Amino acid sequence: MFWRRRDEPVAPAEDAEPAEPSAVVEDEPPVAATVPRPAREARGMGLRTRPSGFGARLRSILGTGEPATEATWDDVEEALIAADVGATTTLELVDAARERFRASGGRSGEDARRALATEIRDRLAAVGSGAFELGGAPSVILFVGVNGTGKTTSIAKLAARLKGEGHSLALAAADTFRAAAVEQLRIWGEQLGAPVIAQRPGADPGAVAFDAVVAAESRGLDAVLVDTAGRLQNKQQLMDELAKIRRVIERRLPGQPRHVLLVLDATTGQNGLLQAEAFSREAGVTGIVLTKLDGTAKGGVALAVADRLGVPIVFAGVGEEIEALAPFDPEAFVEWLFAE
Repeated sequence: MFWRRRDEPVAPAEDAEPAEPSAVVEDEPPVAATVPRPAREARGMGLRTRPSGFGARLRSILGTGEPATEATWDDVEEALIAADVGATTTLELVDAARERFRASGGRSGEDARRALATEIRDRLAAVGSGAFELGGAPSVILFVGVNGTGKTTSIAKLAARLKGEGHSLALAAADTFRAAAVEQLRIWGEQLGAPVIAQRPGADPGAVAFDAVVAAESRGLDAVLVDTAGRLQNKQQLMDELAKIRRVIERRLPGQPRHVLLVLDATTGQNGLLQAEAFSREAGVTGIVLTKLDGTAKGGVALAVADRLGVPIVFAGVGEEIEALAPFDPEAFVEWLFAE
C-alpha cells in the first residue's frame, strides 16, 4: 500500500535558484499506457557465457583434476586480480575460500573451485544484492554516475520495468549541463508514455529535481526517477552540486531520495571501484546498477564494489534492449563467472 504525502502549498526550494523559469512538464504522449513486463527473469539474468576470460582462466587452474596445492591458490589470486577484483578483496577472498576448502576436507581442484564459488556467492548475498523495493509514494530514485556508463539508458530500463509492474512515474531531466541528455530523456519519456520534467539547458539541477517532486506529489505518482550530470570523482564542485540536489529533495520530502543508484560500467575495472568509493562518500549511494556486464570477460569489479563498500548490486545491464535490466542474482553471477 502506497502512502500519499499531503503538504502545505508548495514553497520554493531553499537551494533552488529563484531566477530559474518554472520547469516544463511534458504531458504523457498518446502512446500505450504501459510497457509490457520485461521478458527476462531474474534467474540467470540473461547473461551469455563467454569462451574466454576469467572463467576460462579458473577452469585451467582448477579443472585439471590435479590436487589443489598452495601454488594452485597463488594462481587463483593472480586470476582474481586480473579480473579486477582488486588486491585487498582478493587476499581476503582467497584466505576465506582456502579455509573453507580445508574445513570441508577438500583435495581436488574441483573442491577448491566449489569453495571459491561459494565464498563469492555468500559475500555478494550478504550485502543484499538484487533486493529493491520501491517504497512509499512518491518514491524518489536518484541516479548518479560518470558519463558513458549508460546512466540515462538505465533510467529508461528501470522505468520500463516499473511501468510493466503497474507503477506510475515521471522522469526528471536534472542533467542540465548536457543538452543531449535532456533530449535523450525526452525521447525515452515519449516511448515509455511517462511525463518528463525539464528546464532549459544550463538550468539549476536542484530546481528541476524540486519541480519533479512537486509534480509527482500533485499527480499522485508512485515514483520519480531523477537523472543527474556525469560526475568525475576529482570534480568536487560537481559532487557538491549532487549533494545540493539531495538537500532540495529531502527538504520537500523528508526521507527521500529513497534510492541513490550508482551506475557503473563493468568494463572500467578498478577505476569503477574508485568511482564507487567517491560517490558512496559524497552521495550516500544505496545500490549499484552494473551495466555492460554481458560485454566483459572480467566482471570482478562487481565483487570488489560489493565487498569493499558493502553496497548491494541491485540491477545488472545484460544487453541493449529495453527489457535487458535484470535484478542482480549472486547465484547466476557466480555461474556465469566460472563458465568457460
